[in-house]
Amino acid sequence: MTTSSFLTSVAIFTLITLHVGALDTFIAAVYEHAVILPNKMEITVSQDDALLLMNKNIDILERAIKQAAEQNARIIVTPEDALYGWEFTRETIFPYLEDIPDPQVNWIPCKDPHRFGRTPVQTRLSCLAKNNSIYVLANIGDKKPCDSHDSACPSNGYYQYNTNVVYDTEGKLVARYHKYHLYHEPQFDVPEKLELVTFNTTFGRFGIFTCFDILFHDPAVTLVKDFHVDTILLPTAWMNVLPLLTAIEFHSAWAMGMGVNLLVANIHHIRKNMTGSGIYAPSSPKVYHYDMETELGKLLFSEVDSHPRVSPADSTTMNWSAYATAIKPFPVQKNTFGGFISQDGFNFTELAEYAGNLTVCQKELCCHLSYKMLKQEENEVYVLGAFTGLHGRRRREYWQVCTMLKCKTTNLTTCGRPVETASTRFEMFSLSGTFGTEYVFPEVLLTKIHLSPGKFEVIKDGRLVNKNGPSGPILTVSLFGRWYTKDSFYKSCGTSNSAVTYLLISTLLMVVTLQNVVMV
Repeated sequence: MTTSSFLTSVAIFTLITLHVGALDTFIAAVYEHAVILPNKMEITVSQDDALLLMNKNIDILERAIKQAAEQNARIIVTPEDALYGWEFTRETIFPYLEDIPDPQVNWIPCKDPHRFGRTPVQTRLSCLAKNNSIYVLANIGDKKPCDSHDSACPSNGYYQYNTNVVYDTEGKLVARYHKYHLYHEPQFDVPEKLELVTFNTTFGRFGIFTCFDILFHDPAVTLVKDFHVDTILLPTAWMNVLPLLTAIEFHSAWAMGMGVNLLVANIHHIRKNMTGSGIYAPSSPKVYHYDMETELGKLLFSEVDSHPRVSPADSTTMNWSAYATAIKPFPVQKNTFGGFISQDGFNFTELAEYAGNLTVCQKELCCHLSYKMLKQEENEVYVLGAFTGLHGRRRREYWQVCTMLKCKTTNLTTCGRPVETASTRFEMFSLSGTFGTEYVFPEVLLTKIHLSPGKFEVIKDGRLVNKNGPSGPILTVSLFGRWYTKDSFYKSCGTSNSAVTYLLISTLLMVVTLQNVVMV
């Protein structure tokens, strides 16, 4: 047995022992925050003015944190950019930043606010966690001085990072994560090294990353596959993009595809199309929120399993292409036509009858659909689509997508454009594809941007099917695949000896923590 295999085995064994004496379930909370923005983000303000604005936002978060604690929530997630917004330059964001130390320094800002210089935001967040006996995740900005003689050092002498911090029930800083996959964020730097951040509690093992990170192998997949987390915490400022990438649609699918809990807190800003938060379990969404009608924030909470993957059924490996590669393909339609979803060129074929079996292919991907409409609406057209290739204008991420979706109008040239309402219900559907990746996320989105908990399931051979009777009116049914090893920049972190050693040490420390809890 190699050293890596031995360490992995010991680490997994240690994780199993953590379940003894730990909580089987816990109440989680997420808060969708309507952020108060600076009056003019293009103007540099003083530190005092920046703190004044951040405290206004923290005042709102404080009410949510207190309410969550009153509902016996163990942890609350708040959104990305929740303290100050997003449209900054490197210069204008600087007054909002604080120096955030490595959690290994063993620091409770609420008790020792001046240990690392001027840290009023960290101190207040720490006190909110401590005074309410709840874990708090917040997103703030970190600044790190660098050597001006280093060619990589920015001109102002600081690296600036989009950063998540987590404080425990004593107000102690237990986790810090610097966002790696930035999305139009010129005010922040990409960390030199990607970070894999976890922390342990008596109610499970947690991993954290931010917003756009979820679409990549690292850190998202590595935290689940190699670090064996139970729950992912995701602060986000997610702009919804129909038909495949609304927040609630993709995040619920990711939780199911990866087999973990996912706690998502989004910004609420309808003019930027930002809404959609939720608490998602592997089997089904627990609670979610999507609101494009009001300007109000929303607190969500739900009870979830501390270790959602411990049952034997959960350990069965999904084979996403088993059914699609085993059957004789349905006749490929002669009326296949091209169309676009966002900037990706799909091959489409129309669902011309109220029931049928269809296949549409693009390169190595063939998508199969069996379906029966409950009633075919005359003014609504649906198509089956396939796409495989590098996505969008950036041409960096490799997607494989099979989708059945409603077209915007009866004109087939509108297929793939955003549409929010539908009337057609399906008595049955079964969607599958010849995927080259094991990472596929099953999406079902209903009219007016609603999810469909309890109304669909994924069979182990890779079929996405309806269950428990006819569906609600469908916008899209999709299998969204990410073939990470075909990304133009792919480089997996893998499970190095140092990574597994870190996992082993942290889980052993967790055993000591649990023993102390039991003794008390």
